[in-house]
Amino acid sequence: MWGHHRENSFMYKRTPSRDNSNMEEDVEENSDLLDISMDKETSNPSWKLSLPHVLVATISSFLFGYHLGVVNEPLESISVDLGFNGNTLAEGLVVSICLGGALFGCLLSGWIADAVGRRRAFQLCALPMIIGASMSAATNNLFGMLVGRLFVGTGLGLGPPVAALYVTEVSPAFVRGTYGALIQIATCFGILGSLFIGIPVKEISGWWRVCFWVSTIPAAILALAMVFCAESPHWLYKQGRTAEAEVEFERLLGVSEAKFAMSQLSKVDRGDDTDTVKFSELLHGHHSKVVFIGSTLFALQQLSGINAVFYFSSTVFKSAGVPSDFANVCIGIANLTGSIISTGLMDKLGRKVLLFWSFFGMAISMIIQAAGASSLLPNVGALYLSVGGMLLFVFTFALGAGPVPGLLLTEIFPSRIRAKAMAFCMSVHWVINFFVGLLFLRLLEKLGPQLLYSMFATFCIMAVVFVKRNVVETKGKSLQEIEIALLPQE
Repeated sequence: MWGHHRENSFMYKRTPSRDNSNMEEDVEENSDLLDISMDKETSNPSWKLSLPHVLVATISSFLFGYHLGVVNEPLESISVDLGFNGNTLAEGLVVSICLGGALFGCLLSGWIADAVGRRRAFQLCALPMIIGASMSAATNNLFGMLVGRLFVGTGLGLGPPVAALYVTEVSPAFVRGTYGALIQIATCFGILGSLFIGIPVKEISGWWRVCFWVSTIPAAILALAMVFCAESPHWLYKQGRTAEAEVEFERLLGVSEAKFAMSQLSKVDRGDDTDTVKFSELLHGHHSKVVFIGSTLFALQQLSGINAVFYFSSTVFKSAGVPSDFANVCIGIANLTGSIISTGLMDKLGRKVLLFWSFFGMAISMIIQAAGASSLLPNVGALYLSVGGMLLFVFTFALGAGPVPGLLLTEIFPSRIRAKAMAFCMSVHWVINFFVGLLFLRLLEKLGPQLLYSMFATFCIMAVVFVKRNVVETKGKSLQEIEIALLPQE
């Protein structure tokens, strides 16, 4: 217990100082909060109260995963039916135009989440996904497909940052990591769902249209179910709706814990939460370092090559002589298995440990795939290395690099900038995601798999070094403890 106290105190002292009198006040306030926290550790609130709300929020993550994989298997059939078969640029656009829309939705997500609340933000993200999926399903030309995918992308960009915010803000501290991992599991189920639904696409003409129509069902469920879910107490408190915030805490944590949660919020309330957060403040203010860490984590996550695997695994496995539908299901299972394991480890080993070893494992996996692409190996050996390396890559990604960044960043961002900083960092994610989706097939043709996989491995190694030097541990701490302990006071 005293070790826990010393750890928090040490991390706080690493923050920039201003003057001695202010520092003494901050340390005293910090100590008060941690003392209260230690008294409360013996009686954690029930996780059952908040779980239904978290599960509804993860529907948006299911949709995110579904639309990531929905064009994987049917892409060839779509290109034939809509008249752009053999045009790799057009095929890349069908994938990447969705990511362009996601960038637009993501840029707006922080302002939308702060303006209308987390629940309504979920409902707003469901609407373009319903409209866009319907347009893609009904279209008879490439233009209609691209417009539909653009609409879907807008909803996809809005959903992930809001889901990360909501799950972080409604979860008890002792299971916040586990609940955060549920976002990744839901994404895995979405990818698996799209792969399974896409299996009949080669036997049934026009089946790809069904793949799009199906996605409107969970989107409609998300919009309706959010009516009955709790609003984020943190958002309500920022709006000055203190009584409503306490009521929602009672729904999420229980009556006995609500008072303590409110007292924690008051500890970090400096009366400036309603001030407008300017874009320049994220880049040049005293929170710029933590925003830089978040942006870099998401950039390295995408530069690792993970979404190239999800988007074009069918094409890659086909060139290796493996039936694409079987290979894609194996990838989905590897992703789901890693995500389930991470759920049990997130609140035990911590965020930093999982992130570090995840990127390390991904680097080894990419090196294996690069070796499998070598012309020096016999065909059977190259086949095993290519397929095994890709499955290991997805598995190790799901252990940490997939679920941790979204959870970790919402934990370390202070409440005042949390939504907008998350939107900015996720926008970096989508920009790189867009170019990976657009250029992967071209780069594969021009550079060859060995050089391309070696480049991805290099980015994974860079991520290992970055995590070791810059990421701090947040497991088991409330959001208010983290804000007081890790971030400079205004």
